[in-house]
Amino acid sequence: MRTAHITQYGAPEDALSVVDVDDPEPGPNEVRVAVEAVALNHLDVFARTGHPGDEGDFPKRTGCDIAGVVDAVGADADEWWVGEEVVVYPGVSCGECEFCMAGEQTMCHEYEIIGEDRPGGLAEYVVVPEWTLEPKPASLDFVGAAAVPVTFTTAWRMIVTAGELRPAESALILGASGGVGNAALKIADRLGATTYATTSTAEKAAVVEEHADEVIDYTAEPFDEAVMALTDGRGVDLVADHVGQATWQRSIDSLAMGGRMVICGATSGPDPEIDIRSLYQHHRQIRGAPMGNRQDFRDVLSLVAEGELDPRIDRVLPLARIAEGHAAIEDRDVIGKIVIRP
Repeated sequence: MRTAHITQYGAPEDALSVVDVDDPEPGPNEVRVAVEAVALNHLDVFARTGHPGDEGDFPKRTGCDIAGVVDAVGADADEWWVGEEVVVYPGVSCGECEFCMAGEQTMCHEYEIIGEDRPGGLAEYVVVPEWTLEPKPASLDFVGAAAVPVTFTTAWRMIVTAGELRPAESALILGASGGVGNAALKIADRLGATTYATTSTAEKAAVVEEHADEVIDYTAEPFDEAVMALTDGRGVDLVADHVGQATWQRSIDSLAMGGRMVICGATSGPDPEIDIRSLYQHHRQIRGAPMGNRQDFRDVLSLVAEGELDPRIDRVLPLARIAEGHAAIEDRDVIGKIVIRP
């Protein structure tokens, strides 16, 4: 089969190769999926550029967001799946610990992500545990389905499950033109909250303003100052931040008294400097919200299938042009999701 491998750290054109390898065979309780579409995430870029904890084992095969058709099953897996169109939940957990039993798979100490800790879907075939399969809703094509698992599940966790945003509240969404940010903005808007969104260009602002009550160009003014001016000094109830180091203090300073900052990533770095007085003196909270659990995934997939939420697709590329997709994400030249067709 053809697959995209990261062979070293470096620029997309140097570090990415499309190669032929043997087709994978499913083991016990596993299935093989013929991949029809797989969306790119910052995870794919970090695997190529390096990140804390990365041991530098090459080659790497990323691709967390997978949609396709089951074409083979291993021992003890249900043969009913063969021929079924599926979307893959990217998380793998033990299924037996206290967190798994409570339905919180991402809290499991053995938690792994397909495409990071296991070979991912940027290939013609991928082997995944049977448990991760979800039937693809008939209303979604493969490209649309592949745009859901990581970004929308994470955004749902941030805004609804961990963020507990209510219709009468307000939310600031950072990077609202990107994958997770755009999904979070749409979810917050659907809830009926007052939405503030940051972005950087007129083109992106034109897209973001479809779901934002106020759009802030963070390159023109500090976004925390803009938020305070727009809210008459009150601030917002929730900040959804996936940027990390570069934005933490401004995110905290954008919060109202008792407000909540929800974090799902650190694309700008993991070591922010913060004034802890800006937290406790204003009764503010910081909540971690990595990718959501299986129920979060099912909830948001259902809403996308019903047309209540709509993933935005920036572009669709063949596997041979994966370097172009990596470069676009790294250069922030993306509005929505980039999807690869192997």
